Order: sequence, then structure tokens, then C-alpha cells
Amino acid sequence: MTLRIFRNTLLVGAVAILACSILFLGVMYYNVERMAFYRLQTEAEHMAAGISAYGDGYLQKISPASRVTLVAADGTVIFDSVADASKMDSHLWREEVREALEQGSGQSIRLSNTLLENTFYYSILLDDGRVLRVAATQDSVISMSAAAALPLLAAVFLVLTLSGVLASRLARDITKPIYDLAVEKSDTAVEYPELRPLVDSLREQKRTIRAQMDELSRRQREFAAITENMSEGFILVDNKRAILSGNRSGMDAISARGLGDEKTISRVRCRAEICDAVDRALAGEREEVLFDAGGRTIQAIASPVVSNGQVTGAVLLAMDVTEREQREALRREFTANVSHELKTPLTSISGFAELLKEGFVPPEKVREFATDIYTESRRLINLIDDMLKLSRLDENAPVPEREPVDLFELSDEILENLRPAAEKRSIHLHLTGEHVKVMGVWSILNEIIYNLCDNAIKYNKDGGSVTVHVEHAGGEARLSVSDTGIGIPYSSQRRVFERFYRVEKSHSRGVGGTGLGLSIVKHGAQYHGARLEFESEPGQGSKFTIVFPSECIVETTNEEG
Repeated sequence: MTLRIFRNTLLVGAVAILACSILFLGVMYYNVERMAFYRLQTEAEHMAAGISAYGDGYLQKISPASRVTLVAADGTVIFDSVADASKMDSHLWREEVREALEQGSGQSIRLSNTLLENTFYYSILLDDGRVLRVAATQDSVISMSAAAALPLLAAVFLVLTLSGVLASRLARDITKPIYDLAVEKSDTAVEYPELRPLVDSLREQKRTIRAQMDELSRRQREFAAITENMSEGFILVDNKRAILSGNRSGMDAISARGLGDEKTISRVRCRAEICDAVDRALAGEREEVLFDAGGRTIQAIASPVVSNGQVTGAVLLAMDVTEREQREALRREFTANVSHELKTPLTSISGFAELLKEGFVPPEKVREFATDIYTESRRLINLIDDMLKLSRLDENAPVPEREPVDLFELSDEILENLRPAAEKRSIHLHLTGEHVKVMGVWSILNEIIYNLCDNAIKYNKDGGSVTVHVEHAGGEARLSVSDTGIGIPYSSQRRVFERFYRVEKSHSRGVGGTGLGLSIVKHGAQYHGARLEFESEPGQGSKFTIVFPSECIVETTNEEG
């Protein structure tokens, strides 16, 4: 502001000096011109009187300071005090001569070739019709200006110096109250009443800005709290791929090698899938990509940000969809397994029924075929029952209220029910431990223990043993089922709880089952908040343990069985 005031004040001084100089030169030149014509007029009138009194010889006798020319009425030069009159051309069309012939007198100014001198002409009409012209030479405006340049420049320099000093002081005096202005002090406006409106306006603006900054800061904190606690990644970039905002999850998702100090999405540090998606978004198209990031499946959605019809940036959302993709894979696998498990018995039933319908079965074989149809239909019913049980556990469908269930007594009942099947293969059943009551759903606990004991018998060796042990240890209730069977290969142990998964397909077909037993065990344990543990040694047997937390335990009674 001070510089502007100084510059403008100095400019005003310079313009004033220039205007005064032009005016001075103009007035001076006007006065010089007027005086020159006045002198020529006086001189011409005196010469006209001399010619009238003494004739043309008067011009030969005098030595005038100016050039004198006598012109006849037809323009012929009769006499010239400087040049040979006989060699001069007609002056009839000279401006000053023509005006004298028409008006009685005339005058004109003609510039010299060098532009440094002007020639003034004054003509007067004599009584005999001839024209007497007097001419004199004077300095031109340019010549006068050049002559006055040095003193004029000195004056300009002096005036500009004084103007600069005054302008500087004036600028400081004008801006000093503003620089010394203290918006928070009320006495400032009193000291400078002219500044009171400005002070009031600044105070109001300051209050408004402070309120807006507080609101902006609050919203920024809220936004940061929301985005930083989001499991989804969030990145906002401009149209040059520079990152304007983002949370930690977003930075981790887009970076393949770590962004470091670089805050731009580039192919050097970011994943190629992310760069491609952002490029499509900046081109105005919404893009979705899936990619693997360290064992996680990430879904990235890039959408353009449009302002006034122009794409000004892009918003990138990155979500961890590993669980969703795994569920989808399990769903596809489950569908394929269910289709296979349903198709096998249905194909058998359909084949047997067709043979019976067409009469291709001998009477003595009808009972055998009917038995096969019954067996396959029971297999279907069991499969559907197991699927319904899993479905109820998956969907948390309404089940009977929980009640105290004695794990020892329930295990004893189940072993008694399975004893005929075990005796067929000379498998010995044992129940050890103590009576432990837990709060649970009897039907689900029955399914858990039954499936574990049933599998222990099915996948056991002839003459082997199955032991069920119930105990209360370390504040937890533990129910374990161990066998001396074929065991589970190490490569299959992580998949034994998957639906329809069977370790040995040929052996499984021989023992029957739906392949859903251990899945029901797993989901039933989860329903009760219990932990499922197992250990297995191929060729030596397996041990499955259900561990119920302390809050499930109701009562414990020591008793060996």
C-alpha cells in the first residue's frame, strides 16, 4: 500500500511537471510568433510608406534586417533583397501573397528542411496593386525546446526529487495509522475516528472467520475420526493424481511398496490395478477392480469427481472382501457338493425303480432292489436332515431354550445307542470322567456328541476302542472323544470341518455318512460359545475335544464310568 501511494503521488508530480513544461513551451512559442508577426507588420507598413513617397528606388537605398520582396499583381517578382528577382518563379500562389491580394494583407509560416527554424512571412497590398512581402527567420519549437532542455531537465529533476520526498513522507503518514491499527484495542478508533468503520468491519470479519475456522476444524476432526476408524480404505486425488486426502487403510491398500514421502498415485509405488482404475475415473468412467494383496482380496472402486461439467479428481474406495470371496467360494463348493451328494442316491433310486417298472427284475431280486431303494432314500433323508440342521445353525433359527445338560449322562446314552454298531466290529466303548452340567440346547449337544462318537466308530479299526472323557479342569468343561482308528492325514487336517469334505472318498462310501457331521459339530460348538480342538496321528487315531467356557458350567459331580 505504501509503495502504491508513493508511486501514484510521484506519478502525479511527474504528470504535473510534464503538463507545465508543455504549457510553458506552448505559451512561449505563441508569444514569439505573435511578436514576430507584429515586427514584420510594422516593418512592412514603414516600407510601404517609403515606396509611396520615394518610389521603388527606396528599396535600393535601405538595408532592412528582414528579407524584402516586391511582387507584381500577376505574381512576378519585381524585387528581392536576397535573391535575383529575374530568376525567381511566380509568387502568385504563395499563401501570404494570395491573402494580400484578396484581403489587403496576409501572413504564413513555413518550416525549414532541418525543422530547427521557421520562416515568417507578412505581405501588404500597395496602393498600385502590387504586394510588398517581408520575411524573417525564427527558431522552431524543437529548437527552443532543445535550447531549454538543460535548465528544464534540472528543474524536472529538482521537482521530482522534492515530489519523491514528499510522496514518501505522505505515504508513511497515511499508512502509519493502519499499520499501528490494533483491532482488539478499542482506543484505536478513538485516536483515528476515520478508521472506526474499518475497525468495526475487521472485528466482525475476525469473529466470523474464527467461528468458521472452529467449525471447519471440528468437521475436519470428525472426518478424520470417521475415516481413520473405517476398515474401508478412502483416497481422494486431484486430476493430476496428487493425493488430497486419505486414511491409513486406503494408503495400505493402494501401495505396493510403500508410498514414503510421495503423495501421488504412480505406477512406481502403487499397484497397477489402482493406477488403471484411477486413470479410468479421471477419464470420467466408474471402475471396479479386484486384486490380491498379501493373501487378502481387495475390491477397489474408483469414481470421478465432477465439478461444473469437468472431471476435477477421483474418489477411491478400497474394501477388504476376503471373507465375502471366501464365502462365495464356499457357497459354490457347497452347491456343487450338494448337487453331487443328491444326484448319486437319486440316480440309484431312479435306476432301480426303472428296472422294477420295466419288469427286468426277477421276483427273487425284488426284495433286494427294494432294500437298495430304501437305503438310498434313507441316505437322502439323512443328508437333507443334516443340511437343515446346518441351515438352522447358520441362520441362528429359533431353537429350544437352553437348559442344564449333563454331558456325562448324555454321552452315556449316546454310547448305548451306538453300542450295537460298535459290537459288529468288536469296537470297545468307554466313558470316563465326571458329571458336568452345562447350560445348552439338548438337541444340539446330542448332535455334537453323537456325530463325534459315530465318526469314531465308522473310521475305527476292527477291534479298536472309542473313549469319551468328561471333566471340569481349569475353569472349563471339556468333553473329548478319542479313537484308535485310521487317523487323518496331515494334509487334510485343516479341512476336516468343511462341509462334504471327506478324507478318503473310497472308505467314506463304504461307511456311509453325508460328510456334514463335523460341520454340524463345529457350528454347534460355536453356537454354545465353545472351543473345538482336535489332534490326529495317521494310522493311530484321532481325538476331538469340545471346551465349554466357565460361564456355561452349572454343576460338577465326580464319578468314573
